[in-house]
Amino acid sequence: MKQVIIVRKDLKMPLGKSVSQASHASVECVLKSDENTIVEWKNAGCKKVVLKVDNLKELLKYKDLAKKNKLKYALIKDAGKTFFKKATVTCLGIGPDDENKIDLISGKLKML
Repeated sequence: MKQVIIVRKDLKMPLGKSVSQASHASVECVLKSDENTIVEWKNAGCKKVVLKVDNLKELLKYKDLAKKNKLKYALIKDAGKTFFKKATVTCLGIGPDDENKIDLISGKLKML
């Protein structure tokens, strides 16, 4: 069991902003998950991996793959009130779910 958070590196977010956005993705995905999945993930250690993509187009490709494979996902859009001047899609959370299912989608991405 694991969860991945995929962050856009083209936005050049400060570390704190990246962490905040990744946290939103993680929490939103867990809130969308069923209780049995959450318990299984917690019992397995709540594994999370933060990965990177080059841009929005690539991020949306992974969202579509998660949807196609019936995985829980959360696409995070910052409201644009601090670092960004307008609403901006920053990252994507996928899972928690079976590690093999998630790796089929995101297994080739590099860690942030």
